[in-house]
Amino acid sequence: MLQQLPNIITVLRILLVGPLIYVLAKEDYYTAIWIFFIAGLSDGVDGFLAKQFNWKSRLGAILDPLADKLLLVSTMLMLSLNQQLSWWLFALVTLRDLIIVSGAIVYHRALGPYEMQPSRLSKSNTFLQILLVVSLLVNLGLYTLPHWYMLAVLVLVYVSTFLSGAHYIMLWGGRYRRNSSRRNSSRRNKITKDTNND
Repeated sequence: MLQQLPNIITVLRILLVGPLIYVLAKEDYYTAIWIFFIAGLSDGVDGFLAKQFNWKSRLGAILDPLADKLLLVSTMLMLSLNQQLSWWLFALVTLRDLIIVSGAIVYHRALGPYEMQPSRLSKSNTFLQILLVVSLLVNLGLYTLPHWYMLAVLVLVYVSTFLSGAHYIMLWGGRYRRNSSRRNSSRRNKITKDTNND
């Protein structure tokens, strides 16, 4: 039972998406800050438990990034609906995620399973997106942050999101070409071998 504790915490984090959307719809940014903080704290706790006691599972590997993405995308969507975040940025972030997911699906179906490891650029982009969301919530619900700081974070998110999306396009394309070449080469070698045996 204890081995499932990280997964239970992750599921509870997913359940926080509903209340978070609700308070953001009411533009209650102060409460939203605390919900987001609790979600982030739970993410750290379940990650610590999984690593410290080796309570890792395939389900956890799927649920954990899903929970993080749901919270982040839901918050960005509501901030866009509230006209506190640019729709252009939300569209760019969504497009990047679609590139990653669709690339993984196409690769898996065409060439077989592959364990995706996020790059440093991808991790940096995710961090900056979280920083932007937290900064916006703090700016709207707790304390007015300097304009130059908000602008700098916004620009960094735009640039890193674009670069990360472009990187994944090149990454998937390069891997697909290399593995396709290997498979074609293996097939030709097999055909040649079978022909020689005949």
